[in-house]
Amino acid sequence: MGVSCSHAVIGTSGLTDAVIADLRSWFTKSNCLVAPNFAIGAVLMIKLSELAAPWFESVEVIEAHHGGKIDAPSGTAIHTAERIAAASSEWAPDPTIKDTLEHARGAVGAGGVHVHSLRVHGMVASQEVVFGTTGQSLTIRHDTYDRSSFMPGVLVAVKRIRDRPGVTVGLDGFLDL
Repeated sequence: MGVSCSHAVIGTSGLTDAVIADLRSWFTKSNCLVAPNFAIGAVLMIKLSELAAPWFESVEVIEAHHGGKIDAPSGTAIHTAERIAAASSEWAPDPTIKDTLEHARGAVGAGGVHVHSLRVHGMVASQEVVFGTTGQSLTIRHDTYDRSSFMPGVLVAVKRIRDRPGVTVGLDGFLDL
């Protein structure tokens, strides 16, 4: 039973599958985008990490946000770990056998990907994904210095929402990635 509503652009992370299913039932005659992150650089960082994952033996996600962020890890970090895990399940075992400080290795996210969270006053947001394999590493990093960085992604969403039927989760669908 669809509800008559206008197109919607929603910026949030952490929506459950049940909420997304509800949105899909509501948006049958109009369109909806749910974007966990509107920073185009962050969206590209996730896509590049997904492409790199099969070529490396280990990976860790390190995210940092402003001192007022109350959740950890961020939805972007969780989503990044999920996309990396979906791209590769072949990871070298964690060599750590003793944490000399509890949680020093961070949380273990999807597919065994370690996720570390920092909360630092004076910054907006930063995330890096560090991959490693024999004789090399690759770091993919995105930094947000100002909240205005989200506006180009919002503009893409608003301009393209009418051309994307139903519910789309993630700005990458609007960037044709």
